[in-house]
Parts: sequence; structure tokens; C-alpha cells
Amino acid sequence: MRRRAMPRTTPVRRIRPSRLALVPLAAALIAASLAACGGGGSGEADGTITVWTVETQPERLQVQQTAMDAWSKNSGVKVKLVPVEEDQISQQVSAAALSGELPDAVNAISPGLVRAFDRDELLDREAATAVVESLGEDTFSEPALELSKEGDEYVAVPSDAWPMMVYYRTDLFEKAGLEPPTTYDALRTAAERLTTSKQHGITLATDAADPFTQQTLEFLALGNGCQLVDEDGQATLDSPECAETVDLYADLAGDLSPDGTQSVESTRATYLSGQAAMVVWSAFLLDEMAGLVEEFTPSCAECAKDPAYLSENTAVTPIVEGPSAEGDAAGYVELVSWGLMDGADEETADFVEYMMSDAYVDWLSMAPVGKVPVRTGPESGSTEYTDAWEGLKIGVDTQKAFSEAWSPEVLETLSTAPDGGDRWAIPQGQGAILGPLTSELPLAKVAADVGAGTTDAAEAQQQMQEAVTDIAERE
Repeated sequence: MRRRAMPRTTPVRRIRPSRLALVPLAAALIAASLAACGGGGSGEADGTITVWTVETQPERLQVQQTAMDAWSKNSGVKVKLVPVEEDQISQQVSAAALSGELPDAVNAISPGLVRAFDRDELLDREAATAVVESLGEDTFSEPALELSKEGDEYVAVPSDAWPMMVYYRTDLFEKAGLEPPTTYDALRTAAERLTTSKQHGITLATDAADPFTQQTLEFLALGNGCQLVDEDGQATLDSPECAETVDLYADLAGDLSPDGTQSVESTRATYLSGQAAMVVWSAFLLDEMAGLVEEFTPSCAECAKDPAYLSENTAVTPIVEGPSAEGDAAGYVELVSWGLMDGADEETADFVEYMMSDAYVDWLSMAPVGKVPVRTGPESGSTEYTDAWEGLKIGVDTQKAFSEAWSPEVLETLSTAPDGGDRWAIPQGQGAILGPLTSELPLAKVAADVGAGTTDAAEAQQQMQEAVTDIAERE
């Protein structure tokens, strides 16, 4: 399986390039990264800015380099693009900070890393705020801005996002007379009704060693107002809202989901084979379900005669509202951002503005299913970028325009998912806890025990509360 390294744990998508052209480029960039991972951070213009990227696949490096070359031609400022694997970025940034060799910018960094870098005073809030204001705050998704803010300042520039969603079989729902799984009750009822001797009602993650399991739990929690911590940094998983979330997860992961450890791979395979009526997964499942990735093609009984059957009979929902949400249900979105580093050369802000405007659609084209725009257009009310994104090609071995592979309803749901998105801890000003939470995976470990039936919901909730309390006290 093609996957990103932690903390995002999402499958990496190849795009169809001219591979002969990519080989020397990738080799040159990797050689540059080995030769020097620093190079920026002086705060003064020196004719070159250094950008670290975690989008390290050769095809994606090509897209980035082409955009950067165009900006350099117009600005007269060179850009040194340095690929750094995502699971190494935190360590590399820390080392660069100690040596006084921070890059000028780092792209596609996750919320946990953004908050950790900000806590260590490695980000230039003033520069990020200036970029967002110059681009126009009213051109961004409001939740994306809120997740990027600390007080009156932005800690980073939000770039794009992908949501967790419930994928469900509309044909099976219609036949059983079921409501879409947009609430806790509807989701539980559908999973129960559609569980038979030949089919599981749902498949969802229970792998103790994978952040995907915690993402699934957080996705359900945000729909019910179950928060990780409060504004004082105290763990709040012992709340009634979280009790309802853990109860739901226990019900779904127990008799209604396949036995054994359920991972990224197994949940995908179970849904693609038609053995489950629902699955909780990221937006990256969309091109696979559309039959555009040979390694992961739909194999349901109906798919043999009609390869498009599964995609034509699947709908998605990015929010599952719980009984205690009181109208404030949210979904899980993994927002990635541009970090302008402390001491960045003054041209860096102009460069990031360019990447978020003239080169924005090119950036999104690297993986359209997992790069939902959080900036809809160059002006307030404009949907220029979103419209262009819908027409981008998705898939690996076969490609189709997004709008050809999926219905307008699915595209609308996906494109607006960031508007209803949220994350644990960040609104409470405690985003730095996301780093250790992801690296240590205490909630995934407990969730795995729940799925295995060795821990009941009440005990699991207590263990989760204690685990988060321990991390919060250390932070």
C-alpha cells in the first residue's frame, strides 16, 4: 500500500508523469537534501529561499519544482526545494533550529506539527498573518482559519485538507428503508440492520499501532461534542458526551464489524469487496472505489459486470451527529499548512502567496482526492479554485476528471467538508498535545481492546481519560 508516514497515515497517490523527466529531478533534489537541509532563516534577502517539502514522491516534486521555477523567473529569487520524509520532519526541524539553519518555509505540515513548532517559537506568526490577510481572510474556509489561529494571529497559512467520512451503500440502505448514517442513532441502526451472516454492517479501524484508529475515534467524537481537553489543558474524555462516543464505537467495533484487528488495509478491502455496508475512511478512498487504482479495485459481486457499481451506489457523510451535539456537530479534517519559519527571508511571504494563488490549482493537482481546497477562489465569493479542483484528474493507473468519476452530490459534500471540520485540542489552545498523542497512540491501544472485547466501554473511557491526563501533565 502507498502510504504517507505518520502523522497523517493516508495513502500516497501517484500521478501520471513523464517518468524519464522525473528521474534526474528527483535525484538532484534528494542529493541537495543530503548535502544541506538548512540554508534559509537569515531574515534578510539573499536571493535564495529554502523550502522543505514532505511531498517527496518524484511526481509531486516535479509539480512543485515547476511552480517554483515559474515564481523564480518572475521574482528573480531562487528557490531551493529540499524533500524531507514526513516522519523525519520534526527531528530535522529541531536539528536545524539548534544549528541556526532553519529553512524559510515548510509545506504540507499537519496540525500537530504546526502547534509543536509554534510552541517552540519556530514559526513566524507575523509573516503568516500577513500572508493570510493579503490573500484575503474572506477567501478561506472559516474553520481552516480558526484551526490556524492563536489569539489574533495565524501560526501558519492553511493550504488544503482531507476529511474522514462514512461511506455507505445507498442501494442497501434504500432496500432496507434506512436513513443515511448522519446521526449516531442512524449509524448504529444501519449497522445493526445490515449485519447478516454474509455481510458486516460496518468496518472501522481497531489497530492499536495505527493513528487511523485514533482518527476514527476523533471523527465520531467531534460529531457529539466530545472534546479531548479543556482550555486549561485538563483531559475531558470522562464527559457524558465522550461516554456516548465510546459506547457507539464499542457497539460498532464489536459484533457489527469484522473480527480481528481492522487496519487501513483490511477496512478498505472489506468495503471494496462488498463485505461491509459502511466504512469509516479518509477521502483517499475515492479514486480506488472508482476503479482507478489497479492495486485496489472494487470486487463486490455486482462489480464483475459493472466496475462502476460500487462508486455509483456509494454516498458519503463527513459528519455523524451525536445526541449531545446540540447543533454543534463537527467532522474530522486533516488540515495541512505552509509554515513560514522564524527568521525567514523576506521574499518567503510573497512566495507562499504565489503558491496559494497562481500555483494553487497545480498544488491541488498532486492528489485531488486528498487535497480539498480551503481557499475557494482569489476573491470573496469566488469558487474559481474549487471549480478547477473538480475538473482535475484523479486516479493512478487510469485517470478521469473528478467530476466524471463521482456524482455532483459527492463532490459537493467533499468540497464543503472543511467548512464543517474541527480537531481536538486546537480550539482550546492545546494543539501541542496532538504530537505526543499521535506518536504514542494511547487511545488507539484502548480502542483495540474495545474492538477485541477485552475492555468494555466504561473501562475504556476511564483508561482514555487517564492516558490523556498523563500526556497533558507532561506537556
